[in-house]
Amino acid sequence: MPQESGKILVIDDDEDVLVAARLLLKKHFSAVTVEKAPRNIPALLQEEHYDVILLDMNFGPEGGSGREGFHWLERILQIDPAAVVIFITAFGDVEKAVQAIKAGAFDFVLKPWHNEKLLATVSAALQFRRSRLELSRIRSQQKQLSADMDQGFQEIIGGSAAMQEVFASIQKVAKTDANVLILGENGAGKELVARAIHRQSPRAEKVFISVDVGAISQSLFESELFGHVKGAFTDARQDRPGRFEIASGGSLFLDEIGNLPPGLQAKLLTVLQNRVVTRVGSHRPIPIDIRLICASNLPLRRMAAEGQFRQDLLYRINTVEIRVPPLRERREDIPLLAEHFLRRYGKKYQKPRLRLSPAALQRLQSHHWPGNVRELQHAIERAVIMGESDTLQPGDFFFAPQDLPQPEISLDNYQLEEVEKLVIRKTIEKHGGNVSRAAKELGLTRPALYRRMAKYGL
Repeated sequence: MPQESGKILVIDDDEDVLVAARLLLKKHFSAVTVEKAPRNIPALLQEEHYDVILLDMNFGPEGGSGREGFHWLERILQIDPAAVVIFITAFGDVEKAVQAIKAGAFDFVLKPWHNEKLLATVSAALQFRRSRLELSRIRSQQKQLSADMDQGFQEIIGGSAAMQEVFASIQKVAKTDANVLILGENGAGKELVARAIHRQSPRAEKVFISVDVGAISQSLFESELFGHVKGAFTDARQDRPGRFEIASGGSLFLDEIGNLPPGLQAKLLTVLQNRVVTRVGSHRPIPIDIRLICASNLPLRRMAAEGQFRQDLLYRINTVEIRVPPLRERREDIPLLAEHFLRRYGKKYQKPRLRLSPAALQRLQSHHWPGNVRELQHAIERAVIMGESDTLQPGDFFFAPQDLPQPEISLDNYQLEEVEKLVIRKTIEKHGGNVSRAAKELGLTRPALYRRMAKYGL
């Protein structure tokens, strides 16, 4: 067994136990510290962060009560809540050791121990410690990313009646832990609604994890969402927590859930029902505590009726349903949104005096906006960058020719797949080969469109 990098602390008032443990562990782990007096534990933990702590359950004259072992377990976890503690106990103390695990210990080993058993337990504890620290690091990173994402998006902008309904729904559902399904076209602002729900919820101080379900390949789906252990597959070089595990305590946003293949829908349903995940390559269930928010631009009810989406999964994810209206249904919000984006990009590109001419605003209000708020945002940004005057004119705004007449196509002799292939090809041609724009018009994610292109040899 090659030596592992890890700092091990052994605490026992029996000198023979300390000598035996040190001789064994030193061969397999890079740093081993032994301590006979438990009163020195606080000082040791202040000086060093130990990966694994082996703690005797019984010290001194109290014999087999285990009281002092429990006391020091509590003190250790107070000093370092992420500490991984293994109890060393006699055979008769097994019941107390089980109680200790419930109190926060990782595991226990019996005295006298089998060397292989002790080494395996310490190795497992070391791996657990690393996974826990990695999970903490990722959560911290994700919280910072979420905070960065929220900058400038603290409010969903809109004064229309349609958006007031959305705001009212957000306020009602945010204070609960109910699962939410957000429906709306691409670019309408579904993720902004999800983030607003999280920010106003009791979980606001915890992490918000966003996952584009349609962008995850089937082969990596379980690993990405549920995690994996080292050696689970060829490229699994270390343990890795999945998105569910990272989101535990906070909110998990599954975007474009309608793109999830049927086989993976069943696996997702099982996790949502049992509230546990099992990493790929492991048999240890990990409890999760999440607030689930899903979104889709597809007609999930119709898909469920046609057998393309599991009815039981649909019931599970849509305790509350919120529909985000497309921009064309709330044109009165366009001036507010345009001014908001104009201020943001004017500041970003150092053009703070920019304004919209009445004619430019009229052009924005008359456009159909198939890409919704996202398209408006990009149109404003492009105009800010390219505009040569402090007043933006209609000519500063360029829109893809969405409404140009297309050659009429007779579908009488086409099969369904031929129709889909033809529509995809025409849409890609219309956008000059730009897959992102074609995907938006077709209501697909880019990965979903690429899969169809590969299917039809496009």
